[in-house]
Amino acid sequence: MKQKFDVITSTCVPLPLENVDTDQIIPARFLKATTREEQFFGDNLFRDWRYNADGSVNKDFVLNNPQYKGCILVAGKNFGSGSSREHAAWAIAGYGFRVVISSFFADIHKNNELNNFVLPVQVSEVFLSELFQTIQDNPDAQVEVDLPHQTVTNKTTGRSEHFDINGYKKHCLMNGLDDIDFLVENQSKTEAWEQLNK
Repeated sequence: MKQKFDVITSTCVPLPLENVDTDQIIPARFLKATTREEQFFGDNLFRDWRYNADGSVNKDFVLNNPQYKGCILVAGKNFGSGSSREHAAWAIAGYGFRVVISSFFADIHKNNELNNFVLPVQVSEVFLSELFQTIQDNPDAQVEVDLPHQTVTNKTTGRSEHFDINGYKKHCLMNGLDDIDFLVENQSKTEAWEQLNK
């Protein structure tokens, strides 16, 4: 069982780039692993942006900037496009992000995030632009993501937006359940249904 979602309030890491694809999230050369080794994938999140060709740290990349921290990644429009690799969601979760906010997600990647207990929060472009500005002005600014009420709030400006989420996935996130956990939790209902339909 995973950590349950409720209300998350955190500082944010801004990535104001559009069309970030899954190969940029986790380069293809790291896909040989077939099990979810969170530390391995987290260590290689945005690998080719975090490190220079000679292996040295790219000090200009946001994940290497100590000003920015927190469990919320704020990303540009069309996040997670390209290959459907689930490893991209593994890398995001492995790094420690619990929420990704964007104005648009690629559908497969969005579902992969949900399946790996990362909450994708889709907001308007106006709200996203305001968040980027707030974080730029103050890296210690906080954002509140309220899953029960499906709202995201910029704590600096007080502005909030509602976000959509599949009801089943919301239930699983709030109760720390993956698909197998959900089936086990409902085993008695399944068995009762089978008895009725013999």
